[in-house]
This record gives sequence, structure tokens and C-alpha cells, in this order.
Amino acid sequence: MRIVRKIAYLLACVLPVMGQTPPKPTVLHAARMLDVEAGHIVSPGEILIQGDKIAQAGQNVSHPPGAEALDLGDVTLMPGLIDAHVHLFLHPGAEDLQTFEESVPQRTISAVLAARDDLMAGFTAERDMGTEGAGSAGTAVRNDINAGQIPGPRLRISGNAIDILGGHEDAIRFNPEQHILSNATYANNIDQIIEVMRQQCKEGADFTKIYETGRDSIVNDRFSTPYQYTEAQLSAAVHEAARVGTTVAVHATGEPGTLFAAQAGVASIDHADQLSDETMRLMHDKGIFAVPTFTVVEYFANHASSPARAAFLKKMQALHAQEFRKQLAAGVPMAVGSDVGPFPHGTQAREFVLMVQYGMKPAEVLQADLLNGATLLGWKRQIGELKAGYFADVIAVPGNPLEDISVLERVSFVMKGGVIYKH
Repeated sequence: MRIVRKIAYLLACVLPVMGQTPPKPTVLHAARMLDVEAGHIVSPGEILIQGDKIAQAGQNVSHPPGAEALDLGDVTLMPGLIDAHVHLFLHPGAEDLQTFEESVPQRTISAVLAARDDLMAGFTAERDMGTEGAGSAGTAVRNDINAGQIPGPRLRISGNAIDILGGHEDAIRFNPEQHILSNATYANNIDQIIEVMRQQCKEGADFTKIYETGRDSIVNDRFSTPYQYTEAQLSAAVHEAARVGTTVAVHATGEPGTLFAAQAGVASIDHADQLSDETMRLMHDKGIFAVPTFTVVEYFANHASSPARAAFLKKMQALHAQEFRKQLAAGVPMAVGSDVGPFPHGTQAREFVLMVQYGMKPAEVLQADLLNGATLLGWKRQIGELKAGYFADVIAVPGNPLEDISVLERVSFVMKGGVIYKH
């Protein structure tokens, strides 16, 4: 019955959106527009959209005969947001239980709803960092979004993440006689890693996600986390991904796993709580992005099962914030990813606020999200800026995000590919 209710809700939400292919050129007008690369506001701002692309953007654009003009008023036009670390197949609650108790069809329906919630919050492109036990179900969600069957962001999907036996995502706390499956796919050596990657590529994965560290602890006020794969094993994965034109992203919170990942040349080190000087140097030199994911830890701390657990998570966040400032000073390139899923979809713009709180300027965070995020997701010069030839992924927010980054939590207009989803 729960699934039936979800389907009914989904249809009610989706059907009004379907079939809204832009019939004629559209001109958006607003009091302000964000120039991402320059890091300043243009006033007023106008965008001419033809089909799914931006034709012109500036203070004044052409108004072709028959074009629909939309005056959005006292808002700032800006590119659609990018979240480089999401979990569409997760929702708040015990992660190990939901992946154990909920069927893949039920979780796929939840993922469709999550994609819609993220889009309505202004996130027009996302990287799904593992279905957590739902295999290649993300392929279907991505493909149906691309086909216009359901609303959602542009997606890069990884399918299941890859993990070792007894690793970070394994079902460790359950009765071993029940043989509960891991939330990731086992691969314990180079041959198994490559075999899993080829299977996932066959099933539609856009990139590979590997768990490199975990679980984390603090020993004598020092952060500690075991590594799972050697530099040679990660390098083999990076080479296999390059063979088919994809990349590898790793869940890696600390040394030496983060160093192994940087030496191997992964595309991103997600979480990146602790990075050595050598790791930071390699990331700077190789253009490897750190994706901090502060929001999920804040959420876990605020919803902890005990005061002791809350204190531990707050300590972890404080240590990460301290390390984050060191990473910024070392020139580590940043992208924005929230790890949304364990906390409610559509609320992840909080990540921008925390990145500013912990040391970045609003313009820097926006550039990390929109410029670096577009590069990380493989859509450089296609999304992330309001320029001619780019996809017409446009949102509007009140106020000025360069002065108050929290306005990104109050998106009032969403367009993706020239189609209006929220107004």
C-alpha cells in the first residue's frame, strides 16, 4: 500500500510537468544575474533561451518576435546548482536497515521522488555516489529523466560502490548466519576490481565509486581510519576507467588512504576529513577535487542516538573544519557535494552555508560548485554558467548570493533544459 501511495503521489507531481517542451523562444528578465566566472552581479539580467540552450545572456538580450517574456522581478538569475555527492536511493533513518528491509522497486520509487525534490530545490545536475545495495537501478532513473519521462536533475550515476570484504559498507553488525549482503559490491584484488567495473559499465554506470577508508575513529585526539585498497589497486581502477573514458571517485576520509587515492589519480576524494601535506600537494598539482560533505555530519550530530554520539560527531566536524582551512590554504581544488540521502532530499543547499562558515567566500563556493562541479561531472562548458551555447539550466533566488549564500536555500524558479519546473 505504501508503494501504491508513492506511485499516486509521483504521478500527481510528474504529470503536470510532462510535455512542456518549449514551443517558442523565452526571455527571462530579473533584477540581477550572477556572472559565475567573474564572481560579480550583473544588473539587470536577461537570458534568451531557444530550445534547451541559452542563446544570449547579459543586461539586455534580443527579444525575437513571438518570444515569451517572463519578468521574475527582484531575484538573482544564476545557473542551476550542482551536487557532486548524492544518494538518491537513501532517505533519513537507519541506512543498514532501509537497504535490508526495503525492496529495490520500493527504493527506486523513493529515488524518483528524491530526484524530483532535488530538482525543485534548484539542483539541476548531480552525481549519484552509489545506490547502496540497489545495483544498477540508478541507470533506469537517469535514463527516464533523460527521456523526459520523469523530472529530475542531469545525473552521473555509479551503480553500486565497490568495497572489500569486511569493509566500510559491509553488513558487519548482523548475524553472520543470515548472510546479509553488503551495501557495496565486493572486490578484494585488482582482477576483481576490474571485473566489477566492467560489469557496472555494462549496466550503464557513468563512473566508478570506491570505498577507500573506514570506519573512522578518534584515538588520543587524532583522526584515524584504515585504508581498504593499495595505491596499486586504485591505480588499476583508474586505468580501467580511463580505458572506457570514465573516472573513479573515492570515499576517503584520511591517511594513508587519501594519499593512495591522490597517487592513483582519482577524479575526486570525497569527505577528505584529513589530508597530509603530500596529499594536498598532489591534489593541487593533479587537479583532484575534494568534496567535503559537511551537511551530512551536521545532520547526524543533530539527530544522534545519544549525547555521546552527538559529541563525537561534533568533534569530527570541528576537526574537519580545521583541516578544511588547511586544504584551502594549500590550494586544494574544491567541489560541492552534500551526501544528501541520509538527510532529506531538497535541503542540501545547507552545504553552501557551511562551506562559507568554515572558510570560503561566497563567490569561491559558487565557483567551486558551478565551475569545478561541471568539470567533475564531465559537463564542462555545457552547464554551470549562463553563457550562449550552454544548457538552459537556470534558477532564481531572492537577494544576492554573493552577500548572503543562504539565499540558495530559497530557490523560487527552476528551469532545466529550457523547461520550467518551478515558478
